[in-house]
Amino acid sequence: MIRLLLAITLPLYVLDQATKLWIVKKYPLNGYEDEVIPGFFWLHHTANTGVAFGMGNGQWWANYFFGTVAVVAAVVITVLYRKGQFPGWMSKTAAALLLSGIFGNLTDRFLHGYVVDFLRFDLKFMMWPSFNVADACVVVAAVLLALSSFLEAPPAAKTGENAEK
Repeated sequence: MIRLLLAITLPLYVLDQATKLWIVKKYPLNGYEDEVIPGFFWLHHTANTGVAFGMGNGQWWANYFFGTVAVVAAVVITVLYRKGQFPGWMSKTAAALLLSGIFGNLTDRFLHGYVVDFLRFDLKFMMWPSFNVADACVVVAAVLLALSSFLEAPPAAKTGENAEK
């Protein structure tokens, strides 16, 4: 697990925090936007105390509740990883990505009192809600976990003599 943390989780966590620090310093909260690709992609600084698609955003309890959920999720992922429940490279990579995303957004909740979102895309059929590197890690992890459930062999069950070890 240490190798995955050093190879995937830590670099993506650092990238997430570095980009958020840059955004916080460059853009006022809910201020102007920079249109990077006309009509498609913008950079801006917005606050999200909720989760995906702004659910719970602005609620007094959101940071406490979602912060607690994040800590519990990180502990569960770590325990499952140590018990061998992520058997192949896809599921192990997904676990590392999940931890990166969890720690990135949890750090924001402690440092800023909200999650810093700054990437905004207009997909023509909808304006995608703002997100960040940590959110992208979580989405890629979800896709990898879904794929791994079909493509990776399930973890071996401990039976007989192996169960006693």
